[in-house]
Amino acid sequence: MDTWSPIHDRPYSPVPYRPERMPVDESLRVAAELRDRMRERRTVRAFAADPVPEQLVLDAIAVAATAPSGAHQQPWTFVLVRDPEVRARIRVAAEEEERVSYDGRLGAEWLSALRPLGTDMHKPHITDAPFLLVVFQQRFFLDGDEQHKHYYVDESVGIAVGMLLTALHLSGLAALTHTPSPMRFLSEVLGRPRNEKAFAVIPIGYPAEDAVVPDLVRKDLTQVIVEV
Repeated sequence: MDTWSPIHDRPYSPVPYRPERMPVDESLRVAAELRDRMRERRTVRAFAADPVPEQLVLDAIAVAATAPSGAHQQPWTFVLVRDPEVRARIRVAAEEEERVSYDGRLGAEWLSALRPLGTDMHKPHITDAPFLLVVFQQRFFLDGDEQHKHYYVDESVGIAVGMLLTALHLSGLAALTHTPSPMRFLSEVLGRPRNEKAFAVIPIGYPAEDAVVPDLVRKDLTQVIVEV
């Protein structure tokens, strides 16, 4: 397998792409099955202590890393946090930021929007979940003393995280996208380089036996699609 290296200024060099076309009836079956399985996905804030095979998480990260990205620059870093002490430091810092936010920094309208979700400043999932993944976006690429700009970074990393959540759910795992604001402390605690900016904290595991989720209704297809 080839090792990735920057492609700036390389000539366009296309290769054939001839995937086998899936029969229509099979495509319809797979699409319906995927729709039904993803309809069951929920954000979970209470995780079981049961061990999770690490390969499930590694495979989900590998899926995320296949996401499309601006100029194919793949501007993401996935930090798998194993050290309990580091996770504890992240939780303390995250809860302090959340305390300030819930005490008024978010504003009345945002707090009103959050109220039906039952969230607060307490973030036990950071230390309780079997795995903790912190996703960073690379604002630019460092090549020695040279610095190369990345393009559509927010969009690229957002797509990758969406694919990550899908892969985790289809593997039988639950996850939470946690975005404490501001997130500068994550770069400091995890020792990330200056070109990286924290994007999301994602606890991963099986739902706790007593886990609950908000009683919510998703928009149906007629509410999210416009045909022209």
